[in-house]
Amino acid sequence: MTELDRSIYEWQLDLPGFGEAGQERLRNATALVSRVGGLGGPLALSLAAAGIGKLVLAHAGDLRLDDLNRQILMRHDGVGKPRVESLKATLRAFNPHIEVEAIPENVAESNAASLVGRADIVFGAAPLFEERFLLNRECVRQRKPLIDCAMYGLEGQVIPIVPGETPCLACLYPEVPEHWRRRFPVMGAVSALAANIGAMEGLKLLAGFGEVNLNRLLYFDTAAMRFQTVKIRRDPGCSVCGEI
Repeated sequence: MTELDRSIYEWQLDLPGFGEAGQERLRNATALVSRVGGLGGPLALSLAAAGIGKLVLAHAGDLRLDDLNRQILMRHDGVGKPRVESLKATLRAFNPHIEVEAIPENVAESNAASLVGRADIVFGAAPLFEERFLLNRECVRQRKPLIDCAMYGLEGQVIPIVPGETPCLACLYPEVPEHWRRRFPVMGAVSALAANIGAMEGLKLLAGFGEVNLNRLLYFDTAAMRFQTVKIRRDPGCSVCGEI
């Protein structure tokens, strides 16, 4: 570690089991975040604050006014412009010592393998199950850990997935839930809470400290401020991970 690294991250170096070795692991790691909106944005910011070496950020489209209640990497002067321009500028200003690669694409069949292949760990924050399923499939195929993060209304969940050790997303959701819809109620504080839980699970996994909640789904309901973990099991007949 450099003296600059020690100066920036000295408060977290005191964490039990983390230290300089953990910080080095983060600095040498590359994380993919898809997408980088109300959930992925705060997640990417927390990874940048922790000193991840490189962020690969995938998010298509231009910024809209109705994004601004939750997409904290964005700015009003970016409305009508590509989202990746705002998020890259914000992260570079926040931590100029990490590398940020912003890709103006959402996860699709044509790019999923390539995007996952760039990273050591993947954070899924897409609002569409189709994108989450693609990330899950590619992470299982490439043996890359995936932190799947989701929220709806005042509820959220985080699932740490390690191929071959834990259930994958398809074990829990073989198909898109029947009543799922693209537009759903969102408050920024709720998506940020899911984001930071997901960030911590990924940071623990990368740096080798604390206890990662493997084989458990973390669920919260902010209406009642209730948190719980739910044990989950691999499906031996899963079409994605059943044979690994």
